[in-house]
Amino acid sequence: MEGGAGNSKGSGLGGLFGGAAMGGPGYSHADLAGVPLTGMNPLSPYLNVDPRYLIQDTDEFILPTGASKTRGRFELAFFTIGGCCMTGAAFGALNGLRLGLKETQSMAWSKPRNVQILNMVTRQGALWANTLGSLALLYSAFGVIIEKTRGAEDDLNTVAAGTMTGMLYKSTGGLRGIARGGVAGLMLTSLYALYNNWEHMKGSVQRQSL
Repeated sequence: MEGGAGNSKGSGLGGLFGGAAMGGPGYSHADLAGVPLTGMNPLSPYLNVDPRYLIQDTDEFILPTGASKTRGRFELAFFTIGGCCMTGAAFGALNGLRLGLKETQSMAWSKPRNVQILNMVTRQGALWANTLGSLALLYSAFGVIIEKTRGAEDDLNTVAAGTMTGMLYKSTGGLRGIARGGVAGLMLTSLYALYNNWEHMKGSVQRQSL
């Protein structure tokens, strides 16, 4: 009876753990040592799992056919416009607070002074949010159009979109205003492109020096 109970208990434990210790496929320490487990904790040799099935040789996400792994200009446009609006609102609010305190410094702290400062803060915040948001909208629109037209995404699109944005934004100032806006947009986007490619350029110079 005791032997039968022991056998049934052993078979129950064997069924519970998948037969890892009773006739199931086992892996020695040498076998497990040869399996690359990059980014994973070492597996126990008593687990009834082949570690080779846990290695991910493919990408984590499944992308549609022809889709890019990075976000394009259209996807980034919403973040760019929203970020510029919030940045402009914050900067304008601080500038309005500075101007309000400067213009009302001769007044005593009272309700009229507080109202005047608050009006200046809201006015400047809305003005800067509208300005930066409009620039971001024009820049994103030009960037998407140029990307779709050329069929490529590179720094040339960035510089061209910035130049056209400055020209259109200052188009109400005549030819001189268009020229100034284009030059300003060209300089800003060129500096941005240079900043993005600084590490690549530095690595190229180092390889050429060797």
